[in-house]
Amino acid sequence: MVVKITSGFNGKEAALADLFASAFTDAEGEAEGAEIKHMVAALLATTPAADIVVFRAESGDQLIAAGIFTRLSFAQDQQEVFLLSPMAVATVHQGQGVGQRLLGHALAGLRNQGVDAVMTYGDPAFYGKLGFVPVTPQQVRPPLPLSMPHGWIGRKLAQDFTQGTAPVLQGESTCVAGLNRPNLW
Repeated sequence: MVVKITSGFNGKEAALADLFASAFTDAEGEAEGAEIKHMVAALLATTPAADIVVFRAESGDQLIAAGIFTRLSFAQDQQEVFLLSPMAVATVHQGQGVGQRLLGHALAGLRNQGVDAVMTYGDPAFYGKLGFVPVTPQQVRPPLPLSMPHGWIGRKLAQDFTQGTAPVLQGESTCVAGLNRPNLW
């Protein structure tokens, strides 16, 4: 299977929302799929262009994976930080390395754009393969209280890109409006 990885989302909003809905429905049930679909549609429609980057993996004309990165601002820190939320791989393509390839491409692309660090709230085992390391809410403050603090992970996008290093970020954090909902955290 030939997989093409690109960035951007103009004209792909419905396909992206459908991909996330399908993957999350298969993994977590219909209610979660519907919630994620609504969240993705809101993120794509309301987030300022400077505060969002979407990376997509496609096979032919089929969207098979995507990751949405949005700005995460820290009150006392000038570093460029983005939050990966959400990320999905179509169920039939899971376990084939598509997600890892997409994320590796995305991290390199963000680093080349001057992003200093990426945070996410997810599975440490999966994201650890690409250098994400656990951080405590005291080390890097999340925008809202976490229901599963062990899933708060991040990585610096330093020159030595092969090494995963925890970011050091100061002060309160603020996420984009589309993610500023307690039930997501």
